[in-house]
Amino acid sequence: MDNFIANYNKSYIDGKWVDGDTGQKEDIKNPYDNSVLTTVQLASLDQVKNAYEIAEARQKDWAHYSVDDRREILRKAAGFLQDNREDIISIVSQETGGTLLKAELELNLSIDVLEETFEYMDATGEVKEVHATIDGKRNKIYRQPLGVISSISPFNFPMNLSMRSIAPAIALGNTVVHKADLQVGLTGGSIIARAFDYAGLPGGVFQSIFTSPDEIGDEMLENPTVQLIAFTGSTGFGKHIGKVAGENLKRVALELGGNNPFIVLEDAEVDQAVDAAIFGKFMHQGQICMSVNRLIVHENVYERFSEKFIERAKQLPYGDQTDPDTVIGPLINEEQVENVLEIIDKAEKNGVKMGLKGKREGNLLTPFVFVDVDSRDEIAQTELFSPVVSIIKAESDDQAIEMANDTNYGLTSSIFTSDLEKGEAYGMKIDSGMTHVNDQPVNDAANIPFGGNKQSGMGRFGNPWVIDEFTKLKWISVQEEYREFPF
Repeated sequence: MDNFIANYNKSYIDGKWVDGDTGQKEDIKNPYDNSVLTTVQLASLDQVKNAYEIAEARQKDWAHYSVDDRREILRKAAGFLQDNREDIISIVSQETGGTLLKAELELNLSIDVLEETFEYMDATGEVKEVHATIDGKRNKIYRQPLGVISSISPFNFPMNLSMRSIAPAIALGNTVVHKADLQVGLTGGSIIARAFDYAGLPGGVFQSIFTSPDEIGDEMLENPTVQLIAFTGSTGFGKHIGKVAGENLKRVALELGGNNPFIVLEDAEVDQAVDAAIFGKFMHQGQICMSVNRLIVHENVYERFSEKFIERAKQLPYGDQTDPDTVIGPLINEEQVENVLEIIDKAEKNGVKMGLKGKREGNLLTPFVFVDVDSRDEIAQTELFSPVVSIIKAESDDQAIEMANDTNYGLTSSIFTSDLEKGEAYGMKIDSGMTHVNDQPVNDAANIPFGGNKQSGMGRFGNPWVIDEFTKLKWISVQEEYREFPF
């Protein structure tokens, strides 16, 4: 798909592929060997402002498209992604540093999100009539599109985490101005724009911008046309978005960081728990908001679990992510590698015991495993976003749950046990948006309420819960009989 990279490495504004006019260029690189995949020209603040003006102007027309017409356009977009699977998977892998397995999973999730919109895009319109307490009055409740949406997505699963906001927003009659992380702008922006362009989406309904925060500042948060900011990324920037949005009375949908616990109870099947934990920790090098961050293990199975987990981690194949046999590929960039190495070095200096010492090869880190970690140690309280994990010993099943909740985050969690009823009961005690019994935490679907508690975010994605995020309700009352007033 080299031709795609050459032709669509531009911003997509008002249905046209355009170069940025700042004069600034940015290389998009393969993080494994830092080879340049393409070079993009960054859009200016004026171009971004113009995109919002266009989005506002086109929104009302788009909202009046019939459900059948909207569904057909989104169906064609999903078809484009399906028909170009191999080429898209190749780009996703090269650009994100993800293995071919990860790239295929990401594409499948993106298609699922698009296709799930077929089930609810008729939600806009009249909802229902509500009983009136005033004689002769009829109350009608309508659901309407919000208007213009800002969408900002991260580097790790850029296509899926972009599509998760973009598809429902468009399906429900909104227009979207989108900015993917520049490092993955093809996967997170251009492929999606090309799919909609192919499908015949009217110009201005979806616009994807190659630009930088240095150029546009908080324009995507403050622009007066914006009704909602959909963001997936760090908790730090999520707090900034929340502050700006609050000052401007804008709605937000935020999916932020995680410190996700994987709990192994006393009665767990250890081998099965190890299998799940290996996948949940090392899928995409741990660069997933849902990745296992802490392994909390009952003391009676702690040694057995730790030994087996470390032995499995040692054997994971690593290297070029485009090799079908690779499990551990590179982190997204050198800066991320350096940040992780600083975390590791600090933990060692603080006396945290290392059970498996990995190594660095360029932007690639092999697994690092810390053992006998205290739940209050800094490394246990830090979102690692890398192939680094802490194993914590719990004296009891109840203490394991207490440790799981001992964090500012609350995205997802896992519990392994032979007693499914107990697992579900304990799952209800964990303060996280999602808990998986006898599975690992990297689970997503287009028809579940995906989102976190505490500092892991606000709002829920997935059908039908996402409908509330991207629409507004309007009460229309009709007084059909003359109403007497007291004065």
